[in-house]
Amino acid sequence: MSTETLHDLRERPMPQWTDDISRIPYWVYQNAEVRQAEQSKVFGGPTWNYLCLAAELPKKGDFRTTFLGEMPVIVVRGPDEEIYAFENRCAHRGALIALDDGGNAEEFACVYHAWRYDLEGNLKGVAFQNGVNGQGGMPASFCMDQHGPRKLRVATVSGLVFGSLDDDVPSIEEYLGDEILQRMERVLHKPVKVIGRFTQKLPNNWKLYIENVKDSYHASLLHVFFTTFRLNRLSQRGGVIVSESGAHHVSFSAIDKAEAAKDAAAKAAELKNDYSSEKLRSEKEGYRLVDPSLLDGIDEFGDGVTLQILSVFPGFVLQQIQNSLAVRQVLPKGQETTELNWTYIGFEDDTPELLKMRLKQANLIGASGFVSMEDGAVGGFVQRGVACAGEEKGIVQMGGVAVESVSYRATEASVRGFWKAWRGYMGL
Repeated sequence: MSTETLHDLRERPMPQWTDDISRIPYWVYQNAEVRQAEQSKVFGGPTWNYLCLAAELPKKGDFRTTFLGEMPVIVVRGPDEEIYAFENRCAHRGALIALDDGGNAEEFACVYHAWRYDLEGNLKGVAFQNGVNGQGGMPASFCMDQHGPRKLRVATVSGLVFGSLDDDVPSIEEYLGDEILQRMERVLHKPVKVIGRFTQKLPNNWKLYIENVKDSYHASLLHVFFTTFRLNRLSQRGGVIVSESGAHHVSFSAIDKAEAAKDAAAKAAELKNDYSSEKLRSEKEGYRLVDPSLLDGIDEFGDGVTLQILSVFPGFVLQQIQNSLAVRQVLPKGQETTELNWTYIGFEDDTPELLKMRLKQANLIGASGFVSMEDGAVGGFVQRGVACAGEEKGIVQMGGVAVESVSYRATEASVRGFWKAWRGYMGL
């Protein structure tokens, strides 16, 4: 370890990445110059960033406030029924235009000096533009058409609204690729409705959470609930799909019905062979659920897949775990802080019984869930663990060093895919 302080490691110029994508330098989670470059090259580059659900904007004037990276954004249903998105920043002095998380508006007005904007983000009114009693006011040369917040390109696919600041970004279909698009449409195949939402603050760099999402290797090791109640094991049928660019991924698995039918003794013996032989933290013996219906589920997609996690670069996640469906938005809020926005969804035609099942299974996933509460903690463990190791590197070589789709899940191929894409956008 050099004599550099932690502050020195964070503030020094961005180092060079000299190894391949299977060795991840820890300065990528710490360096301030990295954070600044990401805002323009990743979030502001030729990428599509998730903004909201189209279902959250059913009527003209309905809006949601969100973010593109660290840039505040308004997304709104316009008078022509199209969806528009623009920076949530007044052209005058930079104050937020919209303060609420969402609502309905005929126009937007900045609370600071009452400059007004239409539903497309065009500046339409300046308070006292011509002064008062013939005195003051804006210069005669001032033209409202030349001032306003930055506007985003908007694309909607499978009811998901994405935005981009880049004029040359490829179409959303080209950006995703056929395999990712098909897996997205598999879940979002009919109109959805929001059944719950919350925001989780994570004590780590945003990339650590994205790595965790793409890491199928950890799921049955970190999440003891999965193995205790036989919901997810690496021996189950499944695989990992990695897009050609490496940027996006799908991890999926299915509970084998023949395996599920085995008696308790046979299951315990098999689990012992798979996990206990390696002294893994894998099962809580004797644990039972007071309400076993938490684990009930139906095959609503007709393919037997009980878990599918899909990610879109840079910060979107679509989740199907049993019948719990959700979208997650991952946002940087500082070099070592991340905001994770969860939106639980069902379908408009859900029966009361299916809706109850979704709400009950929502207890598995989230900040205090039986499964994924650990995901909210381990990123912080890494951030703290590498605090003085900016010159060291992590090892991401499970399953080799390639970026490819595979028919198993004991691999870090999709994590390597993320870093392949990230380095490409960052020019490293």
